[in-house]
Amino acid sequence: MLSYGARVWRARAAARALPSILHRNYSTKEQRTPWVNPCRPRQLSSHGSTDKLILPVDMLNQAKERVYTPRLAYAVRRRDPELVGPAAHTPRETKHLSDLDDQEGLRVHLSLALFYRGAGGQNGVDPAGLIRRALGEALVHYYPLAGRLREVEGQKPMVDCTGEGVLFVEADADVRLAELEAVGLMPPFPCWDQLLFDVEGSRGVFDCPLLHIQVTRLLCGSFVFALRFNHLICDGIGIAQFMNAIAELARGLPSTTFAPVWSRELLNARDPPMPSFTHREFGRLLQPPPPAGDTVMRSFTFGAPDLATIKKSLPPLLRDTATTFEVLAAFLWRARAAVLELPPGGNAPLMIVVNVRGAADMSLPAGYYGNACVPSTVLVDPEVLRGCSLGDAVALVRQAKAAVTPEYARSIIDEMVMVGRRFLWPANMFVLSDARRLGFDRVDFGWGEPVYAGPADTHFGVSFFITGKDRDGEDQVVVPVVLPWLAMDRFAKEVEKLLNPVKPPLS
Repeated sequence: MLSYGARVWRARAAARALPSILHRNYSTKEQRTPWVNPCRPRQLSSHGSTDKLILPVDMLNQAKERVYTPRLAYAVRRRDPELVGPAAHTPRETKHLSDLDDQEGLRVHLSLALFYRGAGGQNGVDPAGLIRRALGEALVHYYPLAGRLREVEGQKPMVDCTGEGVLFVEADADVRLAELEAVGLMPPFPCWDQLLFDVEGSRGVFDCPLLHIQVTRLLCGSFVFALRFNHLICDGIGIAQFMNAIAELARGLPSTTFAPVWSRELLNARDPPMPSFTHREFGRLLQPPPPAGDTVMRSFTFGAPDLATIKKSLPPLLRDTATTFEVLAAFLWRARAAVLELPPGGNAPLMIVVNVRGAADMSLPAGYYGNACVPSTVLVDPEVLRGCSLGDAVALVRQAKAAVTPEYARSIIDEMVMVGRRFLWPANMFVLSDARRLGFDRVDFGWGEPVYAGPADTHFGVSFFITGKDRDGEDQVVVPVVLPWLAMDRFAKEVEKLLNPVKPPLS
């Protein structure tokens, strides 16, 4: 029988010849007795034998040239999942969510990835053990996160503060941070499904842990902090606040910067509801997204020189005033509509997500960690969008941003209640969310700031702006995009054409 090292070497050598999007089941786990699934206590998992990589020949032939995922594979060994609860007694009670929390589109889980360099960290300290301890301490203050969501009469969600805990997994990966950086530290990450292993029964919106955390140590002393959270319970700023609370306690601080505030009633609808705007966000979903197997994810990066090149195509009045978000949003929106070949006479909607925490009339206190972002949508005929200039598209993005006032936010919450809290996206909707300033990049467990911090994946119709670093350590904007295969090829050419415009011949 081959030794463990020989098996890993042989598997890695074979895997490097394949697109890593096919490495879904490539993992090596410790041999152990069956464990009790904390999400479904009456079910037992299979034993911890090595997962096998079985790939049909026709699958390899069809997918080999169309995968943009970096070609890197490695083994991950995980300990049994466990539930980490509050480190001290917490109230047993129920808490209601706000009407803004209760959106159909938020009944999902979102995944985050934070990569930390081992050098300069806490010498001899195990990051997994330290984070597990700090997690329990943080849950004393954020005890609703240790509970479970229940659905009560009228399909209204509420939090049952049971103190059962959040899902925690400790793991080791046969890879170095330098290897991950060499292929590009951005979504889609190689073997991501092993850095945040999908524990059976943990993906439910109700009656499941609200958080799933996996800390994976790398060969070089670096580590990965991966987290998946239930979007109904908080937004990006809210989960970043909780993550920073864990990090501050891990560093030995006596208290956290922000005391958590529930106060979800502050974002309930008025009584009676009185929408004062027409909210086109509640249109009917006219067509389903393409099947997941027909799409591919790829991240595009835009550094300072790229942004300067894009802004050169704007009119002088916009060139110095347009923000990075406005310029990139306008470009991506136009390019996406073009490559998807949306027919004229329809709609190419753009939805941006706007945080209302800073609005004085909203009266949201510091430390509020519920959902506090509202959507703003602009609808344009695809033919008009393709024919307009980049400057015209920037103006439309600005219009969507300016539309979000405190009264607009109150109006959209009222509308949600009146339509039955069922938030439906119109067909061809493109949703953009700026994750650069949510606070993920400040999460320091004692090893310094992460070298990457932000969303780990996305799906068709949704993109994020994420702060990243290029090979020289300079800031860049990372934008993961999901498109059908052929559309992705055309989209990449649109990006290349914008960043490297053809110069007119000299006369």
